[in-house]
Amino acid sequence: MITNDVVYVGVDDKDIDLFEGQFSVPDGIAYNSYVILDDKIAVMDTVDRRKKDAYMENLEKALAGKSPDYLIVSHVEPDHASSVKTFLEKYPSARLVGNTKTFQMLSLYFDLDFSTALTVKDGDTLSLGKHELSFVMAPMVHWPEVMLTYDSFDKILFSADAFGKFGALDAKDNWDDEARRYYFNIVGKFGMPVQTILKKAATLDIQVICPLHGPVLKENLGYYLDKYNIWSSYAPEKEGVFIAYASLHGNTAEAAKKLAQILKDKGCPEVAILDLARDDMAKALENAFCYGKIVLAASSYNGGLMPYMEFFLHYLKGKNYQKRQAALIENGSWAPSAKKVMTDMLSQMNAVEILEPSLTIRGAVKEETVKELEALADELLKA
Repeated sequence: MITNDVVYVGVDDKDIDLFEGQFSVPDGIAYNSYVILDDKIAVMDTVDRRKKDAYMENLEKALAGKSPDYLIVSHVEPDHASSVKTFLEKYPSARLVGNTKTFQMLSLYFDLDFSTALTVKDGDTLSLGKHELSFVMAPMVHWPEVMLTYDSFDKILFSADAFGKFGALDAKDNWDDEARRYYFNIVGKFGMPVQTILKKAATLDIQVICPLHGPVLKENLGYYLDKYNIWSSYAPEKEGVFIAYASLHGNTAEAAKKLAQILKDKGCPEVAILDLARDDMAKALENAFCYGKIVLAASSYNGGLMPYMEFFLHYLKGKNYQKRQAALIENGSWAPSAKKVMTDMLSQMNAVEILEPSLTIRGAVKEETVKELEALADELLKA
């Protein structure tokens, strides 16, 4: 139970290996759905069809023989809406509630009769009895049809994918880590629309946030709202340095690790380091946005750049990476080329300052290389 009238009917998926076919979720994922019990009964979203049988069991138990009057579709992405048809086959009298784009997009997945559907606009309300629902359009957070629903009676914001996180509900992880990784990889490109929604949310008396992934948030909501404000404004969250490296024969990796140790020895507040070829790329993206300074260390390759680093930079650009300082380390025994490619790619991003001196290694890390790493560490700490 979320409140006396609002019941959780979602399910955990611990069988999934990659969320959206690309993001590692070792602790699974929660598909959340809620039922509001009143004179009229509303169900808030469905779940991924992977778990539709467990979901329908949870729903039937919560309804206790009653039939829902409404199915409110906040988000048409299949991890939330691919059980809509199953729901309607079980409860054919329920009216779909969504906006114009909701039904346009649902028709891409299902052949449904929308003649009885209720189309709502920003600010429209729906009374269930004592629960008065109002709808807040949230386009591009992170699909064009997304809308949030506010229940003024229990002061609940049903927030769609906003404030969600990776991990099943019983995961023991820190909310910040998996919510941050989720945000920047799923929603992160759309900072401006998120800022718009935060302004709208500031006008509401919110006591509970019910997202479509992750735990229901009931306490210290200002903390979560502040995190979203930082993330969506692209401000650095932590003071420190993130080192991302892509090494061909291990020498670039050695330089990156040596720089990390030098930074720690010199008192850098936090140093994170990841191997782009072996570590989670989604974690690398999270770290890139978390810290204000990034070091990109890469081998030259075929007259260009080590492919893992090239992919990472494309990924950063696609997620609207900006407002950061970057330092570059390249390695090339006979024709160093990595720095030029990295510089060109970073120049396409907004307000990314490249720090000097950059460092060129020709082969192995030697004594003079360590001295250059010391100078680079000093510049990073001073910048």
